[in-house]
Amino acid sequence: MGFPWAKVLPLVGRSFLGVLTSPFFWLVVILIWLQYQKMQKSKEALFGVRHPVFPVVAAAIGYGIIGGLVGSLLMVFFGVSISGLGIGYLWLLAIFLMLINPRFLCFSYAGGILALFSLITGHPKVDIPSLMGLVAILHLVESVLILISGHIDPLPVYVRNYFGQVVGGFNLQKFWPIPLAVMATFVNLPPEAGGEIIRMPDWWPLIRPWGEWGSAEVIYGIFPVVAALGYGEVALTRLPREKTRHSALNLSVFSLILLGLAVVASHFPQLAVLPALFSPLGHEAVIYIGRNSELKGPSRFVAPGRGVMVLDVIRGSPADRVRLRPGDVILSIDHFSVNSRVELAQVLALAGSSFELEYVSGQTHLVRLQVYRRSGEPLGVIPVPDPGDPANVDYASGSLLKKLWQRIRR
Repeated sequence: MGFPWAKVLPLVGRSFLGVLTSPFFWLVVILIWLQYQKMQKSKEALFGVRHPVFPVVAAAIGYGIIGGLVGSLLMVFFGVSISGLGIGYLWLLAIFLMLINPRFLCFSYAGGILALFSLITGHPKVDIPSLMGLVAILHLVESVLILISGHIDPLPVYVRNYFGQVVGGFNLQKFWPIPLAVMATFVNLPPEAGGEIIRMPDWWPLIRPWGEWGSAEVIYGIFPVVAALGYGEVALTRLPREKTRHSALNLSVFSLILLGLAVVASHFPQLAVLPALFSPLGHEAVIYIGRNSELKGPSRFVAPGRGVMVLDVIRGSPADRVRLRPGDVILSIDHFSVNSRVELAQVLALAGSSFELEYVSGQTHLVRLQVYRRSGEPLGVIPVPDPGDPANVDYASGSLLKKLWQRIRR
């Protein structure tokens, strides 16, 4: 028997629409709006660039709906139920881990630790395969969102790399509201409870629930739930688009392996320790690989021997209109050579509303073109840092508890 999508999809759709009309969903949207507003203020403070927040938030909602739909269908197909997951314990542990380090506010760490504690002590009673399946699917959704939108509107930054050199890069940070249609299980549900009953194939669910949730009399119901996902990385050795492709690939591999281990553990309980261990360790490996490749790898955005390299281009500026792009190297303005940010500013101050721009596009392609601008309009480029420039962002994430203790001691 095949999967009854024709009957399941309308139920998922109704529950999904219920999330979009929920005030809790729009509360999450407001919180995400505040985060993006904070990011735009940082961009304005660093480089004097200001853009409206509404288009960014609207795009996040659209991408979040896509991710939520993908996640909902995956959870229904695999049979992941939120019953017996110990959600309360999961959130408490995640918040505690966040106090140790903000990046530990992730269910891969809290879920793995909770699962291991349950296996060792027997308390709390947790359906480990379903918990690991939930973690895996949420991260798989995150990898899809990173791939399709993680590179959009990055924040240019000056960062000190592993070798102490201040280099240019991009802060990639995204937040998405995620509407979900999730399943819960009910044991010995009375007939008067009503509702449409759909007969599922014998091979379903792929992730079989443990304990009383796996009894023959179990009934699955679909309910609306609001979630949120976030992504944050720095791109120093690659362009943002290249970095997000690499990150999405690594995260999707982690998610698929964890999902496979969850399926295996649901059929062979003695192997439940495998997804419980892989969840935090595998996720930490993904973070370690991504961070080290950027901080220790060859930096892409450094001052060249000749010219001024472009780190970013402001939308709608003269530079944007002539299609200057990150990584291009400006060689001269009206035949005056420029080799630093100061020289570029001085020559531009003397240039009129029309001037010739010579630059290297990519690695070797030399371009000469005429640039037109309004009186006093800046060129609209953010150059890479010159030697001696300070870093404007510190990525050494510290413990919140440590910061609080330092504040108390003052």
